[in-house]
Amino acid sequence: MQSRAVALLLFASAVPVAINADVINFETFPDHSAIANSTVLASQFPGFSFTNTIVLTAGIGVNEFEAPPHSGVNEASDNGGAIVIDFTSPITDFSGYFTYYVPLTLTAFDAGHVEVDSAASAYSINVGCDPGSPPTCLGDPESSPNELLSLHSSAGISEVTILGDPGGGSFTLDDLAFSNTVSAVPEPASLLLLLSVLGAAGAVRKRHS
Repeated sequence: MQSRAVALLLFASAVPVAINADVINFETFPDHSAIANSTVLASQFPGFSFTNTIVLTAGIGVNEFEAPPHSGVNEASDNGGAIVIDFTSPITDFSGYFTYYVPLTLTAFDAGHVEVDSAASAYSINVGCDPGSPPTCLGDPESSPNELLSLHSSAGISEVTILGDPGGGSFTLDDLAFSNTVSAVPEPASLLLLLSVLGAAGAVRKRHS
């Protein structure tokens, strides 16, 4: 019985526990009737701080054929420079769907602003075809809008930068996903409890030997 308790405690103390997982799709903002009414993001989402980020509506602020949203009608775009996202509490995973006119570089930093991960777009441009007259297709061969790019660091991500054109206006982001997972390493209190159980189990075995 004691060995079963020890095994269960070992298992429970080693399994990572997801404490936060969510998606931001930018649909919480109303459809914009003009680019001038578009929302500039700052701290509208609890736990997030956005820099150089604007929310655009397909067909108004962004060409819905070249850069269609991954879902809904709204998507974010770089506004005057690289998008910078700071997190109040570190996350372990970040991802989003990107449509871009120039190559993208995503970089993740920890709380000390040390780079912990990076990712690059698979193509130089992946926009869709505008069905005008004549139709215009700018995307690289085999590319398509809304490429999924992701970052990960078990050490924690406190900031993400997304760089396209340094002047901005070069990509869209939709369905930003993030998650945070508790470290699989047991906390000191868990280790103390584990050692106590091991000691008690050993004492019981000794008395019955």
